[in-house]
Order: sequence, then structure tokens, then C-alpha cells
Amino acid sequence: MTPASILVVDDEAHMRRVLEIMVGRLGHRAHAAADGRQALQVLEDEAIDLVLTDMRMPVLDGLGLLSEMAARGLRVPVIVMTAHGTVESAVQAMKVGAQDYLMRPFDVEVLELAIDRALSREQLRVEHDYLKGEAQRPAADFVGASAAMRAVFEQIEQVAATRATVLITGETGTGKELAARAIHQASPRREGLFVALNCAALPAEMVEAELFGFDKGAFTGAVKDRVGKFELAAGGTIFLDEITEMPIALQAKLLRVLQEGSVERLGGNRSMELDLRVIAACNRDPRAAVREGRLREDLYYRLNVFALELPPLRQRIDDLPELVRHLAARQSRRIEISAAALDSLAAYDWPGNVRELDNVVQRALILCRGSMIDVQHLPADLRGGASAAMGVAPAEAAIGESLDLASAVGTLEQRYIAEALRRTGDNKRRAAALLGIGERTLWYKLERGRNEAPS
Repeated sequence: MTPASILVVDDEAHMRRVLEIMVGRLGHRAHAAADGRQALQVLEDEAIDLVLTDMRMPVLDGLGLLSEMAARGLRVPVIVMTAHGTVESAVQAMKVGAQDYLMRPFDVEVLELAIDRALSREQLRVEHDYLKGEAQRPAADFVGASAAMRAVFEQIEQVAATRATVLITGETGTGKELAARAIHQASPRREGLFVALNCAALPAEMVEAELFGFDKGAFTGAVKDRVGKFELAAGGTIFLDEITEMPIALQAKLLRVLQEGSVERLGGNRSMELDLRVIAACNRDPRAAVREGRLREDLYYRLNVFALELPPLRQRIDDLPELVRHLAARQSRRIEISAAALDSLAAYDWPGNVRELDNVVQRALILCRGSMIDVQHLPADLRGGASAAMGVAPAEAAIGESLDLASAVGTLEQRYIAEALRRTGDNKRRAAALLGIGERTLWYKLERGRNEAPS
């Protein structure tokens, strides 16, 4: 367990000293107070993880300390000790917030067990609060059976079993956080937390506080201690999205975390050893970001132990039917998509990738009253099919001096085919699907085009 700061509260100086020594031998850092009033002052001034207090004390006793802590909103676990214990006093202490109750005399093994139990419960509470927030997010997972996605799944499976740091690249909306979550879920760290932070979504001055946490009084507005995302992710995985948007000065601190495996809260003086895995992501070329001075070169090499590149949607058009059904199911709808609508979706360039497709599907579900999404349910800029997506000139713009209809149709057809092949990397099957024709028909038209081309 990570060393903790423990406040020992006892009016007998000799007993305080004995407890401080015991706490120190257990690997923790001890603070001391002679009564409840002094203890409250220490709690105001220091980052305390656990309070170990006597029940009977002058000025403010153990029960009074518990009540005052509750009134001030000090959520620090408390273990009560007494040599004059009764069942009634134990019950009373628990009612006002004590986590445990020790009868004196006790040995160091009993104290160690009580401390570990209290700190573990507190960690569970912090994780529970975090997970409650995570539970409000819509469920999502990777979908796709295309060759491009099968390659991604294979890489995820390979890297998940290791401790390697991962750098995920890909355009906006390709599912970089989903890939990071998939790595975490397939790893031995799956029982730990997956903690995500978008470095571009927060003001630069807030990113550091979110990552490292802070002690009360570290800066104006820091009215109580806050656990940082690095601490939350201990034993699990932290995902840093849009890493190239992290301030350069903060990148140096992140590099130190990766090198030393420890963090220190803002305003604190305790270095905490943490076992966590870092996964980073960006939607720009990280090497270009290094050249532009937006990403430290040494940090890039630390993060880029294993590179995972996610394909854009236009390179995995085969996944469209499955993606549409999956995105509809997330809205509690079972839906299919017509061939014409699918052709229109396949002809579109998808600059926003799966995120944009999700918006299109949600809109279509609002307009679609049945179980089939058709062309009329799509946005206007997607209804034109291949011609709208490929930027083919309108018919009137193509008319020259000749009015030979067959020749004009043939020329336009070959332009469609050439663009479809370019879009699909010369994949004939996908190009045929993009054009809404069979693969054999495509081969026939290609051969006819070559025969009709001027020699």
C-alpha cells in the first residue's frame, strides 16, 4: 500500500510518541496532536490520509473530534482507540463516523491491520465516487469486421498483455478512447480503474491540477485536498487524449512520471510511488508536432513504445452496415438500412468518421418511424450518392460542342469509376460497392473503357 500521512491524537505525550514510532515502522508518515482542537488545526494545515485518535481527551475528545470533522466536511477516515471501551461507546463512535475501534493495549500487527483496512476502504470510496461518474457515460465498444479493423484488434490483443506505453493516432472520431479502453479491458490491469483526461478540453492551468491533484491551500480556491487522476489510476490505466495539446512545461513533469513512476500533488511534499500504465493519443502526426515544438521529442519517444494507428471510416466502408445497426442499438432501436441509403453513406467521405456517422444515425432514427433507414432519412448532403461525394461536375457544366449522349455518359461513367478506385486504394470489390454495382459489372466497364480509349 502507498505510504500514508497519519495523524495521531492523544493527550498523553508518551503514548503519542509510541504511536508515532509504530506508525513510522509500518512505513507511514506520522503527525501528532494532543487533543481534538489541535487535531482540527493539523487537518486544516496538512494533507492527512487517516486519523488515529484516543477516545478520552481534555478540550475536545474523540467523539467531539468526529462530530466536528463531519460538520466541517473533512472526509478523512478515523480509527478510535480507548482503554475504557464498552459496546455502547464503540457503537456511538461508529455512528458519528469512525471506521474502526481499537481496545488498548494492542500490538503493532493489530494496528497495521486496522490502518490497512481503513485506507483500503477510503480508496474504495474514492474509486466508487469516480466510477459513479463514469457510469453516466453511454456504453460504447469497438465494432468492425473489415481487414483494417481486424488488424487493429490483433494489435490490441498483442499489446494489452504487456506493460508497454501506447501512443494511439488517428483522425478525430475514429475511436481512440475506445481503443485505449479495449487495451485496458484486455490487460491484467482490468480490475483497476481506467481514467481518461482530454488535454484539449481543459484550460492549460487546470490540466496540471487534474493530473497531479493538490493539497488544500496549494493555490487560491484549493479549499480542500483533491486526488489527482494519476493517483486514481494507480493499479490501472490512465488515458491522455490530445497529448499534443498539453502545455510544454507540463510535458516535462509527465516525462518525469514516466521515468520515475512517482507523482507529487501540487502544494505537497510527499512523493507517491504509483504503478500505472499510460496510454496517450493524438489526432495529428506526432512527428510533425515534435517539429512544430508542440510535443517534446523525449516525451514522444517515451510514449511511442507501441504505436497504434486507427483507420478512418472511409478506409473501412465494409463496416458501415454493422456500425449503423450498432449505433442504432445504443439508442434502443433495432434497425436495418436500405441498399440505396447504404450506397449514399458509402459514397460520402466522412471527415468526422464514426462520430459523424453516429450523428447521422441519430438524426435518421428521429425521422424513421419503421425499421428501415432509407435515403430520405439522411441529411441532404448525403442523399446525392456518389456524385455529391466525388465532386462530379453537374451535367450542364460537362456539355461541350458535341451532343453525343453515349460518349458523354461513357466519359462520366469512367470518371466515377476512376474516383471510386482512388478512394478505395484500387480495391475492386469495395469500389463496386461504392458505385452501387456488382464487381463483375465493374470489371466489364473497366475493360470497355480501356477498349474505347483513344490509342
